[in-house]
Amino acid sequence: MTFDEAHDSSILDLLDKQIVHALLCDARVPFAKLGAVLGVSEQTVARRYRSLRRRGIIHVSGLVNAVPLGHTRWVLRLRSTPDKALRLAESLARFPDVSWVSLLSTGSEVVCVSRPHSAERRDALLLHTLPRAPQVVEIRAHEVLHRFPPESEWPHYARLLTDEQRAALGERPQIRESDPAPPVDLSAADEVMLAILARDARASYARIAAETGWSPTRVARRMDELVEAGVLYFDLDFAIERMGYAVRASLWLQIRPADLAAVGAAVAAHPEAAFVAATTGATNLYLSLVCRDSAHLYRYVTERLGALDGITGVEVTPVLRALKQAQALLHTDRVTLVPEPNRR
Repeated sequence: MTFDEAHDSSILDLLDKQIVHALLCDARVPFAKLGAVLGVSEQTVARRYRSLRRRGIIHVSGLVNAVPLGHTRWVLRLRSTPDKALRLAESLARFPDVSWVSLLSTGSEVVCVSRPHSAERRDALLLHTLPRAPQVVEIRAHEVLHRFPPESEWPHYARLLTDEQRAALGERPQIRESDPAPPVDLSAADEVMLAILARDARASYARIAAETGWSPTRVARRMDELVEAGVLYFDLDFAIERMGYAVRASLWLQIRPADLAAVGAAVAAHPEAAFVAATTGATNLYLSLVCRDSAHLYRYVTERLGALDGITGVEVTPVLRALKQAQALLHTDRVTLVPEPNRR
């Protein structure tokens, strides 16, 4: 019996979890196909999905991978005055290129991931907006050199499907970490489509066509092209507290260079690991963790990390409050959409 099976306090039932895993594999899977795979009706799947969204338990979004655009991601660790740290985190959460915004347990630090679509947007944040913000007293920018892909996607519900069901759904495409091909250029219409998908990964081709001026056929073709190029990928945000997980933490590890690849791959295989990346900076491995409770976090650090060779230093920074995940805001124990900008 796994730890998750022994301590499962999720409000999701078996069918909910199977739907969640299917959406991780293919965010735009037709409900008719999903119903056939799971042995229920199309209407049942659609009703369950709408309920998960309405209750703020999941949000499915389309995201832009900066690497095929010729850019990199950054893990930003920002120190603020304690009385203004929450306001800083709330402001960052509203930036479309910024994800995974958390206020750390120190009360004066904010961590986030910046994934700019262009050099101009990168420089605007790193060289202008943040340095000029009066509440920011220190900026530590860690460039993501390599992301270690997980062996299975969190929350690890693949085990709840049969081999035949998993084969029918297929594997989730891996996020492309490097691409020797020329960078992909995005048009204004591409940006409109990507903005719609960020808010709703399952938006219909007809709806996107109405906003872009393209035909639905062209929308479908261009979406497939961007997915194939590695520019567009899909992700799920979760209200993890309602799924039985009460503790998040950021870990900053120092690894001997010769051991970095091996340690990174080993950590990425741990079920607690939501994001693992080799980075620049004083520490060279960044790890985002999801645990049941503080005791689970302690066992992870002492037993799982403690068993690995090559780790020379570990800083554990529990998350005091998570404000944004991949694309959705977190409000108490539910995920909500970032308000659309005023178009006036």
